[in-house]
Amino acid sequence: MSTPAPGGQPELTGQVMFYRRPEPLSLEKHRDLGVKQIAAPFSFLKTAHAVPITVSEFGVAATCYPIIFVGNDKTPVAVMGVRQNENEYIDANGQPDPDTYLPAFVRRYPFVFASDPKSDKLLLCVDTEAQMVSNSPDVKFFDGENASKFTQDAIEFCKEFERQRRATVEFVELLDKASLFEQKSVAFTPRDAQGNPGPTQKIADYWAISEEGLNALPEAKFQDIRNTGALAAVYAHMVSLMNWQRVIQRTMRRLATAPQPN
Repeated sequence: MSTPAPGGQPELTGQVMFYRRPEPLSLEKHRDLGVKQIAAPFSFLKTAHAVPITVSEFGVAATCYPIIFVGNDKTPVAVMGVRQNENEYIDANGQPDPDTYLPAFVRRYPFVFASDPKSDKLLLCVDTEAQMVSNSPDVKFFDGENASKFTQDAIEFCKEFERQRRATVEFVELLDKASLFEQKSVAFTPRDAQGNPGPTQKIADYWAISEEGLNALPEAKFQDIRNTGALAAVYAHMVSLMNWQRVIQRTMRRLATAPQPN
């Protein structure tokens, strides 16, 4: 892991959800930058209907959202909306529901680690276009020539997130090797203010952990998975799927009260 670099900026590759202009944090370039208090620091979540989570978050996230696995890498995500670009847990003012859990992927913003293609190090980056990043900050990124305590805390948070991200990859690989993933789909039927149903809309095709497959494992393989500590996350995921109805109901309530076109 690396602390903010004092000099040259390596070229960054790839894109990360939410980040518009991430730059390796450096004293030379960002000496006067920091963060300021803003009214809605999580407003960027309004158009995110699903957010990546790590395996260590499954237990608490399962109390709020469906947890599903998506894509070829079977990335676990918390589902926050049933339609693209619509988050049912962020209000019109950009405020998150205070009774729901915010994933670490969200809370680390505007910071993120990025790989330096010229070395095996990870560099702390900041999204310089984030609303809370300012050249008239309440808290600076640097205190004199050194990273401020705020920045040092951000580094530690991102280090822990990276550890959990890697543990999540290992968790998925373990279950994939045991052939425990199955494909599922979910849909809902929207209704207007009068309760009339509209056409059924598919929400998602996704991967889920098969309870049948888990129960059918040979005893030795089941014990291997249990001994890694993975079973708690497996069961949290399974329980979380009951939250599909919760997020669907949030959508239907919002649509029922939305202004109707003339």
